[in-house]
Amino acid sequence: MTEIKVIDSIMGSGKTSWAIQYMNDAGPLEKFIYITPYLSEVQRIRENVSCRTFLEPNPRNKSGSKMHSLKELIADGKDIVSTHSLFQTADDELLELLTDSGYTLILDEVMDVIDKAKVTERDIRDLKALGHIEIENNRVLWTCVDYDTNAKYSDIMRLARAGNLFYHRGKFLIWAFPPRIFEAFSKVYVMTYLFNGQIQRYYFDLYGFEYSFQAIKYDGEKYAVSEYNPKNEGREELFQLIDLYEGKKNDIGNDYYALSASKLKNMSDDNTLKIQRAIYGYFRNDIKAKAKEILWTTVKGEGDTVRKELSGKGYARSFLQCNARATNEYQERWALAYVFNRFMNPIERAFFEDHGVKVDQDLLAVSDLLQWIYRSRIRNGESINLYLPSSRMRELLKMWAKYEI
Repeated sequence: MTEIKVIDSIMGSGKTSWAIQYMNDAGPLEKFIYITPYLSEVQRIRENVSCRTFLEPNPRNKSGSKMHSLKELIADGKDIVSTHSLFQTADDELLELLTDSGYTLILDEVMDVIDKAKVTERDIRDLKALGHIEIENNRVLWTCVDYDTNAKYSDIMRLARAGNLFYHRGKFLIWAFPPRIFEAFSKVYVMTYLFNGQIQRYYFDLYGFEYSFQAIKYDGEKYAVSEYNPKNEGREELFQLIDLYEGKKNDIGNDYYALSASKLKNMSDDNTLKIQRAIYGYFRNDIKAKAKEILWTTVKGEGDTVRKELSGKGYARSFLQCNARATNEYQERWALAYVFNRFMNPIERAFFEDHGVKVDQDLLAVSDLLQWIYRSRIRNGESINLYLPSSRMRELLKMWAKYEI
């Protein structure tokens, strides 16, 4: 069975630096695939791993496909660095190449391992009526032998044939990243923070993966894995660097569900104006921040409707998506506004709970919040100002600082 180690260590503790050191020190027969969210981190790995040559998949091949390039690099036994977005399109051919290849996978941050397939209830009924799919123990089986690979439901066909499509509550098709991909590696490292609240943890539990926890320590010369103990994280010291706003502008988030995704996407014009004025007033009057010093966020959605509605003068262009991780591009920013009350997507939550996997929405919320905050200059040990109008999110942040969550 694949050995999975979760490097669960607080932001800034040196997870990526440890990974670079580990790959530099590894023997010549070891092979690595390093997966990271951002292209800037791809470049960092290529530049800093000096004892081996990491190659990046590219579309300069007969198929014009990065996936084709990835498969060629694996076949040639090369060390590879790529992004989450490419790795998420893994298929059976990639699985076959990885099996018994001896690669070690290093995941820089958790991946999006489940998603709602883009089909309607009517599409599902039509596919069943046509005899193209059958449902067996909630898994979607593709039964049409000669279906056109370029036809309307070809994406659904590929996912179903790979065994990664589930029929959920009679309404939705849920895609799950093929678990056999993880089984094809000799070792897997997942580098993140608060893994117990992450969707990838629930995914591992769903498929019965076993994993162990470790942390990172630095002795002044080298990084090393150490015993996992949250009490060593220095949460109180980090919280002391956050000047958390407490005042009337928080009235917009007093309700437990205020500023949740559903509330933000369905807010009235009056509430939109109140929230916009509160953000503007905080940046302009309370802390007198300039645009280049600001970071703000709200719910991520199709068309960024909420973002556009809440954008205002002086801060509109300082937006950073609420699920941002593993980027250092904003480490000079100190004026922050997190205008979102994070809950797990109800479909995702129901999917896991229907399969007997218990989720912790509060831990997920505070994890995403901390990851976002850490894009700022707090990562350099400098203080920041934070507007966090959701009463629930403020309470979760304070509970985290006291090791109560």
